[in-house]
Amino acid sequence: MAREFRGVWVASVANLDWPSSRKLTTAQQQSELITLLDRAAALKLNAVIFQVRPAADALYASKIEPWSEYLTGAQGVAPSPFWDPLEFAVREAHARSLELHAWFNPYRARFTGTKSPLAATHIAKTNPALVKTYGGYLWMDPGEPRVRERTVRVVLDVVKRYDIDAVHLDDYFYPYPERTRSGKLIAFPDDRSWLQYKKSGGTLTRGDWRRGNVDALVQQLDSVVHQAKPWVKFGISPFGIWRPGYPSQIRGFDSFSELYADARKWLREGWVDYFTPQLYWPTTKAEQSYPVLLGWWAGENTRARHLWPGNFTSRAGAAGRSAFPVSELVEQIRVTRANPGATGNVHFSMKSFLVNQAGMNDALVAGPYELPALVPASPWLSVAPAPQPIARLSEGGAVRGVILSTTTKLAPWQWLVRARTDTGWISELLPGDAKSWLFPEGTALTVVSVTALNRAGAESAPVFVTPTARPSTSAPAKRGREHED
Repeated sequence: MAREFRGVWVASVANLDWPSSRKLTTAQQQSELITLLDRAAALKLNAVIFQVRPAADALYASKIEPWSEYLTGAQGVAPSPFWDPLEFAVREAHARSLELHAWFNPYRARFTGTKSPLAATHIAKTNPALVKTYGGYLWMDPGEPRVRERTVRVVLDVVKRYDIDAVHLDDYFYPYPERTRSGKLIAFPDDRSWLQYKKSGGTLTRGDWRRGNVDALVQQLDSVVHQAKPWVKFGISPFGIWRPGYPSQIRGFDSFSELYADARKWLREGWVDYFTPQLYWPTTKAEQSYPVLLGWWAGENTRARHLWPGNFTSRAGAAGRSAFPVSELVEQIRVTRANPGATGNVHFSMKSFLVNQAGMNDALVAGPYELPALVPASPWLSVAPAPQPIARLSEGGAVRGVILSTTTKLAPWQWLVRARTDTGWISELLPGDAKSWLFPEGTALTVVSVTALNRAGAESAPVFVTPTARPSTSAPAKRGREHED
């Protein structure tokens, strides 16, 4: 089975992807989430990036921040009947051999278009000096040390209490610039924290100080996440352009000077386990060229971390000037695969897959996602090796298969079963608590290989079993989602 990351963002902000409405019942919310995860598995994706903190709120049971209005319609109101969406999503994702990455916004405190009043436990109520009004938003000031402490506390709470596979940040650090109706730039109101820094003897320019504030959060999250659980990955998806002119043909928004996001530094320092620059432009757009930007980021990846570019999949087959055909999306995946420094893609967002926009699902499963793929391993993570598997045949009666166990009491994170048939190889990834793998009906197998995987994605040595030949009682298995040549 090939190694390739295939992720999808599931945005909760403004009910973009899930839940589809703030008025759904608990049963409807759960049903939508199951449909979403089933669709991801059917498309042979292997990771879901699930937004759990869109604006200093929570789509999970938190004692730090209030329930999100995107879940219940009113901030601070728990779902009734009660359930925990993150706990549910983790369990159901893992049952489908999907990774679940918890997606946090580190600084946004209130999104535009929010309808319910702030809960009494919201940071703008409990610590109003830390929160600034900016444009139509509320924003936690990155220059306030207590803001960084809160974000780290929120993330660690989730890492410790939930069996997530990764922590994920998007491209919102200092806010995107806002302007008045007359076009005048609105300055971000951080005079208080800036003056405190200057009074303490700080000598950096204001821009360097702002970048330093964001750097400190990124570096600290990288450290504390791995201290808490060494196998949990930390990833960031910054704006796709670091600075105009890097490389020389690139033009566009300067995230270094506008968002104060020195994303190149984070990559060079190895403060991330995976890096997902949002390359939201077509391959043919010279000034924001997908292949050129991908190549540049690969060249900056001196610590050989995972490079999984983000794709604006929702524009594929859509209407409007920024749209592009589904064939362009397929081409972007091809370009990613052609770059030896990149090993996967992340799609924005799930909604386009749920509606099979312009037949994109069909194009993917008939093309680049015809076969399943394993998440690339992260060998730099300090994780114990997978236990050595034991596989024994169970061929009595009508049920034929392989019984799975290990040489120790430790279960693996996942099982990978490969089987040779008369037409090629088939592969299947199973959760670590699986006890057996049944032979596909009507398929003649000559050898079965079983490996165990640990939480960093590393495989054990394989063990082999040879099924007893048995005449087929039905038509040969057709080439499908689990078949490989």
